Amino acid sequence: MSPSLSARPHTRWAIVVAIAVVASVVIGVFVLAFTWPSVTSTVQNIPVAVAGTGVQADAVAKQLEQAAGAELTVTRVGARGDAVSLLKTRDVFGAVVIGDSPTAGPEILVAGANGATVTQVMTAVAGQIQVARTKQLTAQGVPLAQVPTVPVTDVVSFASTDQRGAGLGALAFPLVIGGVVGGVLFTLFVAGVWRRLVGVMAYAAASGIVVVAIAQDWFGILQGDAIANGIAIGSSTLAIGGLVVGVTALLGPRGVAIGAALALLIGNPMSGSTQPRQFLPDPWGAVGQWFAPGASATLLRDLSYFPDAATTFPWLVLSGWVALGVVLVAAGHTRSRGILVPHDSLEGHEPEAAYRDPHDARQPV
Repeated sequence: MSPSLSARPHTRWAIVVAIAVVASVVIGVFVLAFTWPSVTSTVQNIPVAVAGTGVQADAVAKQLEQAAGAELTVTRVGARGDAVSLLKTRDVFGAVVIGDSPTAGPEILVAGANGATVTQVMTAVAGQIQVARTKQLTAQGVPLAQVPTVPVTDVVSFASTDQRGAGLGALAFPLVIGGVVGGVLFTLFVAGVWRRLVGVMAYAAASGIVVVAIAQDWFGILQGDAIANGIAIGSSTLAIGGLVVGVTALLGPRGVAIGAALALLIGNPMSGSTQPRQFLPDPWGAVGQWFAPGASATLLRDLSYFPDAATTFPWLVLSGWVALGVVLVAAGHTRSRGILVPHDSLEGHEPEAAYRDPHDARQPV
């Protein structure tokens, strides 16, 4: 048998075992990252307002704080309108409105677009208040049939096309994957770091148009201004894809794994896309908002259902990650400029030096 057709030498057993161990660790990391939020999250720190100025409102606020414990964080406001404003700006997720007169019944307000769990908690609060009020009124001689039901009013509800918000929660992960895939594709198939970055920018703009066409115009998952939603989606894609390109420009092929890990294994589990970030163990819910997946998930929910909410912070976070990707690309380009490849001139002139990306020798930058 000729040497060219000879069998490939067998891999040493130690290497086989090492690969198996490393692969098992990798799958363990993925399982941990994607199951950790659901396993460790608990119903806690739900911001709730108690509206009212009388003694009864003070008593209800005190009872909620004592009974709910860590589940609710109670804020006092003067009137129902104040509570509604806080719900629309997403400063609170629910409210208990107490009338000024003793005969005025309580009302429960909820911003259901924060998630089904929040609605369930506020409905449970309504049930507890209903029991207490029924005992109070029947003790005063009011027939049980005449005891009014405590109403639950959804001030900010999901759209009829996504009544439980499942589509909005499911949309977050494909956006993260899309950003990573875009960065990886342009890194592998486009030579030249600046060309890769421009390609990711074009991809981000196109992804904003495509995703809005599907998620808003077709399925009705997203609401509000389609242009603003498209810019948010494109910013998310660019923030993640640009990071992958930037880290790769600076560190070489291993940058693909680093950029993907930051988005998928760190940013995505802490994003709060499928449940309120308050439910995650402290301080990870707040930390997750500093990563692109968390900022984009919060931004899309606010743009769709809470237009009065302040969105400066998530916009700044996405802009910061985009800027970081550009800086990393520039740093990688500058670091590599010392590598020159001479090209002989056909006209007999001096040879000219052309820069080549050290991580990709196929084509000059």
